[in-house]
Amino acid sequence: MSINRRELIAGSLALGLGSAHAQNWPAKPIRLVVPYPPGGSSDIIARSIAQPLSEALKQSVIVDNKAGANGNLGADFVAKSAPDGYTLLLCDTGALAISPSVYTRLSFDPSKDLRGVTMLAYSPHLLVVHPSVPANNLKELVALSRRSELNFAVTAMGSAPHLAGVAVERASGAKWQFIPYKGGSQAITDTIAGQTQVLMNGMLATLPFVQSGKLKVLGVSKSTRMPLIGDVPTLAEQGVANFESGTWQGVLVAHGTPAGIVSRLNAELIKIIRNPDIRAKLAGQGAEVVTMAAAQQDEFFNRERSRWAKVVAQAGIKLD
Repeated sequence: MSINRRELIAGSLALGLGSAHAQNWPAKPIRLVVPYPPGGSSDIIARSIAQPLSEALKQSVIVDNKAGANGNLGADFVAKSAPDGYTLLLCDTGALAISPSVYTRLSFDPSKDLRGVTMLAYSPHLLVVHPSVPANNLKELVALSRRSELNFAVTAMGSAPHLAGVAVERASGAKWQFIPYKGGSQAITDTIAGQTQVLMNGMLATLPFVQSGKLKVLGVSKSTRMPLIGDVPTLAEQGVANFESGTWQGVLVAHGTPAGIVSRLNAELIKIIRNPDIRAKLAGQGAEVVTMAAAQQDEFFNRERSRWAKVVAQAGIKLD
């Protein structure tokens, strides 16, 4: 038997085993890892889809918050998990597209150790301040920042909201004192309490506090205005040319997960997130449903890695 024939048979056997595994999946509960604390955008999305996904797959889907290291701890956990479809990652651009440029030592490679399943939603960042801050637009906030120190809460150093804040600072001439937190919920809490004055965070997690009057919104980081807050101008309208940022929420699995499982997850998740009730609920909170094929999601995060690498380089941000 030639080597080529042996390789062909071995490949066929592996493919057969993978297909059989996919057909029997899922046979036990599934863990949906959120690499951030409860209350943030990723957590809100995860808890919106967990029960419907459990019903679709006829297995328990358990949301597991594994926060730490700007999302890298949870992402690393999934990247190193068995590629069997029982450990999923629901994550945004932070650990997937920004961390490779920010961290000098990263224990996993998101482009090689993880593969996409589908994107779920997009939520722009809101630039908000404590209601006592005497500024009603970006221009006034920039002028104020030059006269007195303003503490800018960031969900984590090197996170998407942090880099968005850096980009706005550089483009507008503002001067912030960046204060790092371990997640969006704590950054919001301290800004509401007045311990920090400025915050940039995902609309999904931040809008309820704007609506209740606990925070004041000055701008939205989308190319067009959001219907929910149509009177709030974009940051691009306020002088930050071509600026757009936000939280892209997607589901990924460990590289090597059988294609059949990825395909099943993709189909079920897209069906769930496009459900009119879930879509309307998310829209009412400031998130837009965005779905993709698995390969498209991988391509998207590759493009995002290149885009944010330039921002990181310009800002000179490096973390161990």
